[in-house]
Amino acid sequence: MQAAVLRGTQDGYDLVIKQSASLDQVMINLKTLLENLKADSQTEGGQVSLDVLTEDRILTAAEKQRIEQLVGQYPRFEIHKITANVMTIADAQQLKERENVHLLSKVIRNGQDVQMQGDVLFLGTIHEGGKLCTTGNIFSMGSVAGILQAGYPDDESKLVMGNLQTAQQVRIAEQFDIVENGELSASQQTIAYVNDLHVLSYGDLTQLKKINPKLYNRIGGI
Repeated sequence: MQAAVLRGTQDGYDLVIKQSASLDQVMINLKTLLENLKADSQTEGGQVSLDVLTEDRILTAAEKQRIEQLVGQYPRFEIHKITANVMTIADAQQLKERENVHLLSKVIRNGQDVQMQGDVLFLGTIHEGGKLCTTGNIFSMGSVAGILQAGYPDDESKLVMGNLQTAQQVRIAEQFDIVENGELSASQQTIAYVNDLHVLSYGDLTQLKKINPKLYNRIGGI
């Protein structure tokens, strides 16, 4: 059984490392493959990109370094990325944090800065000077006199939804608006979003399909 197998693609080569093989055997096979590939393509120009696929094996940092050092001995070849079919527990937990809608029901006081990942359904209270910040969307059903920030740090596709009339400030990514008295109506259906001109704007829930079709389809329409 070959411990390392090369497959040609449109953009370069996939290097498949068999999970059942020892790394030493992988290194021996990989060196042979690179030598053969070098000989076959010595009259052709350009860089050859390798996507390393490790099946269900997660390589350690040291193992990745060994492979990268070997490939580095052949100037025409470079590793584009190393990927596996599985993920670490830490990766899985991070993905879960990003994909879930988190329920948050607490009081955020003046000077407090609550940082989260993913979408947040907020049912608590934010005092003036308090801040709720997340990488995803914010659906606020609570009382907000402080700052709401969605899409942190730079995702302008996210939005803030809820009664924003009494908010101190609304932010999406790096865009923000200081909410003035009387600027917004007292409606739980207000949507803050970044428009095509990269300016923070407001709409209402009936416009969600136009404002953010992806989110509209995700929640099954309104």
